[in-house]
Amino acid sequence: MEIDKAVRECDDRRLKTKYANAIYVIQRALALYSVEEVAFSFNGGKDSTVLLHLLRAGHYLSEANQRSPNGNLKGFPFRTIYFESSSAFSEINSFTHGIATTYALEMEVIHTDFKSGLEDLIKSKSIRAIFLGVRIGDPTAVGQEQFSPSSPGWPPFMRVNPILDWSYRDVWAFLLISKVPYCCLYDQGYTSIGSIHDTVPNALLRSGDSASSEEKFRPAYMLSDGRLERAGRVKKHLSSAHGVSPSSDGMYKLDFNNGSVLTTSIIAVGDEILSGIVEDHLGPILCRKLHSIGWLVSKSVAVRNNVDSVAEEVERMKSANDIVFICGGVGPLHSDVTLAGIAKSFGVRLAPDEEFEEYLWQLIGNQSKGDRNEMALLPEGITELLHHDKLPVPLIKCQNVIILTATNVTELDQEWDCLIDLMRSAGQLVVVDPFVSKRLTANLSDVEAAAPLSKLCLEFPDLCIGCYRESRHGPLIISFESKVQMASGYLANYCF
Repeated sequence: MEIDKAVRECDDRRLKTKYANAIYVIQRALALYSVEEVAFSFNGGKDSTVLLHLLRAGHYLSEANQRSPNGNLKGFPFRTIYFESSSAFSEINSFTHGIATTYALEMEVIHTDFKSGLEDLIKSKSIRAIFLGVRIGDPTAVGQEQFSPSSPGWPPFMRVNPILDWSYRDVWAFLLISKVPYCCLYDQGYTSIGSIHDTVPNALLRSGDSASSEEKFRPAYMLSDGRLERAGRVKKHLSSAHGVSPSSDGMYKLDFNNGSVLTTSIIAVGDEILSGIVEDHLGPILCRKLHSIGWLVSKSVAVRNNVDSVAEEVERMKSANDIVFICGGVGPLHSDVTLAGIAKSFGVRLAPDEEFEEYLWQLIGNQSKGDRNEMALLPEGITELLHHDKLPVPLIKCQNVIILTATNVTELDQEWDCLIDLMRSAGQLVVVDPFVSKRLTANLSDVEAAAPLSKLCLEFPDLCIGCYRESRHGPLIISFESKVQMASGYLANYCF
């Protein structure tokens, strides 16, 4: 089989892994359903073209006795359905019918709407499962897994999604390595094809060396940043060429309780902190940064590298309507459980995020191993990526929880500055009077200092007073913190 041979002999380790996973899903489906009970939804786009050839390869590998003497399959065994629309590009229609002839597809052309067509098909043909070219990042992909029953209100069938975790890069790597035909529109700069009413060539592929008045575009596979695949959908709004993902009104959703909540909590994740092997340097610095914009830190804790520990602490803090900052526990190691803990606290699953995976791919390339990049699994339905040009990967926000991936002070400074910049740009940075801190040193015993300090606490209940000694017999250091600037003679009336 030419497809299987081409992929297995290529040097793209990532593609080999994605291919093997997709073939496993197809073979699993063929073990659960007979060929007569499954159908393949083909629309002529790049994703369904990939799936067509994966199905050819999967069936080839599953049905040895179906092969002809030259090693090829005797035709394409799956019933193929194509919903032909008057708003589809003529090139898509031509390509689809041409592919049907080339690969002997048993294709049924349906002219009704998708739902009605499925109802008739399932009822008349006893279809129980349909192979779909859905990928994470598609509008219809939310909540889906590789095997997902149809949604309530739809005719009952199993949605089989072999390429659910594939990225834009994976799709084009497969098509080019396999040397299979694809719709000619992709060579004209189209990167995501919908209807003739909402699809234009991707402006990021515009050719800059054209001397004629006619615009020219490079092929879709030359788009260097797969996050911008849908930049050719005219109903979509792009804020910049750097992949910024704004909300529907063009602003980052960084408002917490309409900006009225100024109370924050900090969670440091790490067994090494609790065992005393390392000190938590980032927590205190983050406290000072938050105090500099007037945000009160109500709690700062360290928790174990344990999903339940993270989930329980996040649940307590988010229930108190705090803005929660989490440091640590994000990465490829077995101990990096922060995202799983957050997902559990919100009652959602971890799902592949194609956009985040593209960032990671640009950062670490082929270093990721396994069926998928585990670091690209994010809490589904509650995650927002906060993009900034100065960050190699975006910050992750899950409702009122912000994850900081910094491992040192320099990285924390950078992430903090970018977060503040994003909030300021969006008009959602709530800055109130900063906390002001002062310290004084007194050569007094705790007993001697107790009375005047108690008096201060009664007179100024908003004044935070702390006492400590840096050594057993050292002087008493008294810290004062308040949102009110203390005058130089503020404490002069009190004798210590």
